[in-house]
Amino acid sequence: QVQLVESGGGSVQAGGSLRLSCAASGYTYSNNCWGWFRQAPGKEREGVGTICTGGDTYYADSVKGRFTISRDNAKDTVYLQMNSLKPEDTAIYSCAAGGVRLLSLSPRQFRYWGQGTQVTVSS
Repeated sequence: QVQLVESGGGSVQAGGSLRLSCAASGYTYSNNCWGWFRQAPGKEREGVGTICTGGDTYYADSVKGRFTISRDNAKDTVYLQMNSLKPEDTAIYSCAAGGVRLLSLSPRQFRYWGQGTQVTVSS
């Protein structure tokens, strides 16, 4: 059974940084894509970015230049480094695995999901 567990969320002031981790267990497909998503209260889930085999990444315009996704295949872990955080980045952040398309932020392409971690950015 595949499980994804996010960690690293918390509260930070605007301009600060956080690094989220997403650790997978029971997931053996290294030749695949992962994604990060977020959902703010009262808003639809939004794709943040993807990372696929070889380390290629793709980001939403709203986070480009501020957020960086990386992966450690040996640890089956994906990271989301968030810098220059803004209050509008406040959301529950979730990771997803089992995707196949780098240039798609559609949640429908991902098979497995974590439970999410809260990120709160205060002004």
